Amino acid sequence: MDVPLTWQLAKLVVSIGVVLGLSMIAERVSTRMAGLLSGYPLGTAIALFFIGLEISPAFATQSAVHTLAGFSATLALGGGYLLCARRDGLPGVLAGSAGGFIAWLTVSLLLTQVEFTRLTGTLTTLAAIALFIGLYRRVPDTAAGPRGGFSWAALGLRAALAAGIIFLITGLAHVMPAAWAGVMAAFPVTMYPFLVILHLTHGAAPVATVIKHYPAGLGSLLWYALCVSHTYERFGLLVGTLAGFVVATAWLLAWTRLRAWYTARQTRAPSAGT
Repeated sequence: MDVPLTWQLAKLVVSIGVVLGLSMIAERVSTRMAGLLSGYPLGTAIALFFIGLEISPAFATQSAVHTLAGFSATLALGGGYLLCARRDGLPGVLAGSAGGFIAWLTVSLLLTQVEFTRLTGTLTTLAAIALFIGLYRRVPDTAAGPRGGFSWAALGLRAALAAGIIFLITGLAHVMPAAWAGVMAAFPVTMYPFLVILHLTHGAAPVATVIKHYPAGLGSLLWYALCVSHTYERFGLLVGTLAGFVVATAWLLAWTRLRAWYTARQTRAPSAGT
């Protein structure tokens, strides 16, 4: 079907705004928080919503079930990027991107051969989260230092990457089965452009910090995909999306409080022993 121009413009504006917001958080708050928010249902929400709008809520529901397992491919992309992006600047970005895309495509090809349910898709990604959290345990936390002024070039690159990925995913969904559409909807639409900009402006170390904390934020994505897979057909795209964000936000707040409690407890433990 022909996609109205207003829908295309909406995709453009939303995708650009989300990536810019993540960049501001990384520079003004912390790369750790940016990593957690990269796992918030931003790019996935955009992709699934417009897939449902342009094709049908039923197709988006089927895609969301496969998205649950597709987050494992997203984790593989982060791992491949981290493994290959050891250098600063453009060489590091190109090497990291190549490693990340190879890892993502390999895992995606495997995932699309399996007929996932909500349960098996969720369990697959939960196992992947546990694996990558363990692998990243020794990656150091590095803050992104202040940037030296506004850059139109960086703004243009953010805009092009974010919009291009969203348009590619939603466009391919028109000609691909729900399994592939779902896995593509799990692609880190907001995180990947953010990693590229952060890498170019601040180097490889802060990028590693974002990737390290990304698996911990994936819980909100899982809850979001689970929620919309139940609500899109029953209540419609708008209500389903709102419900998904409510559930995802509640999980993220609960997870943040739990992490804060655990950190405080670990800090008090050595003091109590002295």
